[in-house]
Amino acid sequence: LPGLHILAIAFALEVSVGKTNTVTALNNSNVLLPCTFTTCIGFQDLVFTWYFNSTELIYHGKIKNKATEPTLIWHNPRVEFVGSTTKKDNNISIVLNSVEFSDAGKYTCHVKNPKERNAQHNATIFLTVVHKMVETDNTVTLIIVGVVGGLIGLLILFMLIKRVVLFIIKKTQDGKKECLVSSSGNDNTENGLAGSKAEQKAPPKA
Repeated sequence: LPGLHILAIAFALEVSVGKTNTVTALNNSNVLLPCTFTTCIGFQDLVFTWYFNSTELIYHGKIKNKATEPTLIWHNPRVEFVGSTTKKDNNISIVLNSVEFSDAGKYTCHVKNPKERNAQHNATIFLTVVHKMVETDNTVTLIIVGVVGGLIGLLILFMLIKRVVLFIIKKTQDGKKECLVSSSGNDNTENGLAGSKAEQKAPPKA
């Protein structure tokens, strides 16, 4: 049934190695290979394994339940378990010590959960080993950020100047209007007074 199929997907086991599946390590250093798993219905006697290039087993562990930490079954002497399953994340990450150029390749984290009818899932990390870490040149990025910042600054300055100019123009126009109104009022008053005085004078008697 479609409903049961959707429910099965919702409760499916998932394994993740993080946002990126590529890791670069310096020769003779220790490198973290991250891996976590999620399951909505919990787990019982869960088994997880790490493989190098799909076939070489480098770590094999088992987890009884959420309240217990993983139990080691077998591991490569250079591989160290650094995860925890009693905390918030079901972390089954490992660290590969004293990395060599021959360690470059594909590392697969595989999980099997009997509680989900032996559901299985895996995720892969690609490891690159280098002699020297190359520093990232951020010159172009800095130039772009500087240009964009400068343009934004000029735009803000232009808007401020525009507002000041409009304010000055408005004030000037308001001042002219006041002068015109004042001058018009004075002329009418004088004309009115003169007219009034003329009207008040009686015509000379013959």
